Amino acid sequence: MVAAIVGFLTGILASMGLGGGFVLVVWLTVFENVQQRAAQGINLLFFLPIALISLIFHLKNHLINAALIKKTALGGVLGAVIGTYGAQLVDNWLLRKLFALFLLSFGLRELFAKTTPETSK
Repeated sequence: MVAAIVGFLTGILASMGLGGGFVLVVWLTVFENVQQRAAQGINLLFFLPIALISLIFHLKNHLINAALIKKTALGGVLGAVIGTYGAQLVDNWLLRKLFALFLLSFGLRELFAKTTPETSK
């Protein structure tokens, strides 16, 4: 039952763009003892239907910047492929540490970043 609640809450967070995937990976690795690689794979599968639903709503509300997508899509796909292969080359212990470091640095950036009226929309 707790896993279903965590899945539901991370789905809500992910659809709002608030990093529900981070929560899911941490939940799986810390509380469910799932290996980091498997947790990241589960997170990717979990993300796909949520991303589709979010995309539909964002398209409906005219929140998609097509010009920006054209500029960044190729880099995003290449980064995902390289990251997937790179994760296979790294030991699970190190992968967990790198993920924790990423979460910490991202959290600190968000905590201490200066916002302007344009960036806080």
